[in-house]
Amino acid sequence: MPDLLAADAFAPGWWAFVRSVKPGSRLRLAPTPSGFLHVGNAVNFTLNWLAARLTPGVRLLLRIDDLDSERKRPEYVQNIFEVLCWLGLDWDEGPRTAADLEGRWSQRHRMPLYEALLTALRTGQWLFACAKSRRELAPFGGDYPEAFRQQACNLDDARVAWRLHTPLPHRPEWMPPDFVVRRRDGIPAYQVASVADDVHFSVTHIIRGEDLMPSTRAQQYLAQCAGQPWASFCSLHFLHHPLLTDDQGQKLSKSAGALALSEQRQRGLAPALVFRVVAQWLGLRASAAESAHTLLAEAGARMAR
Repeated sequence: MPDLLAADAFAPGWWAFVRSVKPGSRLRLAPTPSGFLHVGNAVNFTLNWLAARLTPGVRLLLRIDDLDSERKRPEYVQNIFEVLCWLGLDWDEGPRTAADLEGRWSQRHRMPLYEALLTALRTGQWLFACAKSRRELAPFGGDYPEAFRQQACNLDDARVAWRLHTPLPHRPEWMPPDFVVRRRDGIPAYQVASVADDVHFSVTHIIRGEDLMPSTRAQQYLAQCAGQPWASFCSLHFLHHPLLTDDQGQKLSKSAGALALSEQRQRGLAPALVFRVVAQWLGLRASAAESAHTLLAEAGARMAR
């Protein structure tokens, strides 16, 4: 369910954000194929699509964040294309099919880019090696003890994670402390790939959920540490939207088993349900929620006032 108070506060920020989108700006949809998409994902897609389509000359990229091969499954990839088609949302760049993703657009094709960013961080002496497992770190509840920066291992050892020094004292609610930038299996972490891709594809505007605010700060900090060209990431425009919650007030989450759109569609759910949430958040008339294009027309009329 949408948080009505949060939605009321969101609308002014969204309209101001959209007015900063100019011809030549670039936005992106960046789903992760780690589960079936839920209504919250569809709302995020629609907000990004609207922001891109309200101004002529703006490009919208579909970037599927598939670097985590352990969680990626073919049915999750296919579900992304099905949901976008069901919503009636188009995009200008990026894969058109699952085969196109594998052939040209998968993040594994951009591994040299991520390695270059990691090299910049290492050269700047921002990194340290960590041999601690998730089980060993679990008792610290998301914090990372400063003493763990001095482990008897180095960045060239096998099966160590690379972590980034973050400012002390740690504030986990503000930014993940000493977060991982390269996993123990040698794969670049999400924060690295996301920053590198946004710079590579010249993204200028990002709309994401408010639960990702600590991640946004982590990415901006990482980009600053790496220097140019990565530091250009810090000039991006960000907007964080409210979260949809379940009946218990918990945020919808693929990993937590939130009811998938595919199941809801089988029960007769229409895209208008998604568009009604967006219309409500943006202060648009309920009649605008008939389709993506009626929503766009209503938002365009509002922009023109």
